[in-house]
Amino acid sequence: MTRLGFLLDSDSCIGCHACTIACKSEHDVPLGVNRTWVKYIETGKFPDASRHFSVMRCNQCEDAPCMTICPTNALFRADNGVVDFQDDNCIGCKSCMNACPYDALFINPETNTAQKCNFCNHRIEVGLEPSCVVVCPTEAIKVVDFDNPSDPVAKIIGREDVAVRSPEQNTKPKVFYKGANQASLDPTRTKINADGMIWADTTPDHRQTPVLDHKGHGDAGIVARTAYTTSHKTTWDMMVSGYLVTKAIAGGIMMMAALMMVLGHADKQAAVGIVPPIVAGIMLALTGGLLVGDLKQPKRFYYLLTKSNFDSWLVKGAYVLSAFAALSAVWFLLGAADATSALQVIAIPTALFGAATAGYTAFLFGQCEGRDLWQTPLLLPMLLARAVIAGASAYAILDVAMDIPSPRAVWWALLGGVIAIAFLSWVELQSKGSRHVEMAIADMTKGAQKQFFQGGLVFGMLLPAVLTIIALAIDIDTPIIVAVAGLSALFGMFLSETSFVRAGQSVPLS
Repeated sequence: MTRLGFLLDSDSCIGCHACTIACKSEHDVPLGVNRTWVKYIETGKFPDASRHFSVMRCNQCEDAPCMTICPTNALFRADNGVVDFQDDNCIGCKSCMNACPYDALFINPETNTAQKCNFCNHRIEVGLEPSCVVVCPTEAIKVVDFDNPSDPVAKIIGREDVAVRSPEQNTKPKVFYKGANQASLDPTRTKINADGMIWADTTPDHRQTPVLDHKGHGDAGIVARTAYTTSHKTTWDMMVSGYLVTKAIAGGIMMMAALMMVLGHADKQAAVGIVPPIVAGIMLALTGGLLVGDLKQPKRFYYLLTKSNFDSWLVKGAYVLSAFAALSAVWFLLGAADATSALQVIAIPTALFGAATAGYTAFLFGQCEGRDLWQTPLLLPMLLARAVIAGASAYAILDVAMDIPSPRAVWWALLGGVIAIAFLSWVELQSKGSRHVEMAIADMTKGAQKQFFQGGLVFGMLLPAVLTIIALAIDIDTPIIVAVAGLSALFGMFLSETSFVRAGQSVPLS
């Protein structure tokens, strides 16, 4: 199989944007989005200042994370090795945008599907070169066939000092840069100054959280300024953080119901057999609504099951949610029939699928190679701890309207979950990760997401812990205090998830 790639010669590039315009014309790309574009950075100070140009585009990765995460095979590898896309399969989930470490994908505002550079495959198939190659006045863009040992461009790559973007991501990109300034290839080493330049205005979509050095000074490691670039809006936002909370409640309350059975309360028909699966069903319906509502092509949501890519955790998650919904429905029917023995049989599998419902997103976020903050191994235990908090909170709130068995066990579960989250969060903030992780944590704790993060600490940890400890210490009879603690915990969970989801996407990738 032929493997095609590009050599981008920054030594020859004059920053004329002919490639950008040719690409827009060739593919009828709407205003505001680009398949390829030219980035400008400036180094040094007057009078010893220099401007550097780098063409930004899809890197046609050998190990393409966008293909792995795409739930409907809308992104696929053509016979020539190019990562191409099929609009008709795309559901607009935007997962590929977070999986790509190169900021190469965008949602076309006219088709509401994900698109990117596809190497002008329609031209390649008839023996023509990509439009950007044809129009480049300095021949700074060259096609390379990596499977042709006599290819002259491949020989240049073999003997010259060339570089690729984000090599640490191990995607094996097939776009090489010759003569490019490293600061141009690493957007964390440049900064957009708010100094009035018309093409480099600072906007919310261009936010760049500074990295702090050991003395707390900002902009550590910045070696150049960005003079011309492009941006993308935040891909996933509050609908995603909301769905993290709703499915945590769904999974958590069934885990708590299974715990009630272990504690010998299988005979409590309402509190164990009927109400928990009803709550889980409502929360699963909200979860599905949030997931479908966040799609750019919501009418195609069933493609998750009909055109499934089983490498994607979006697909695996859909099947986990479906299985958990089925078990919860069976639980409800058995509970309504007061079939205690049968309920005890399905308690463990339901609890396990409840945990899977709450925790599978850790593996989905793990497939988002472009978002280093989400790669933390602590994410799965954090999501499971949040499920315990959510389930205990739901039971504590229900205790106001109905009698639940072993309320103190629920209180202890709530307190234990809060303590676990507090500890895991502390460990995460203390750990040293990549520069991307440092910038994301800075955005979360000191930057644009500071209020959400602090709100999560107060409402999600401090207040629930204090109220629950008071309730346990004075052995109160009223469930109101712990119910308030549960409501606070759920609200704080939403704030924390929002800060985490947004901060992970705050680091520039191009």
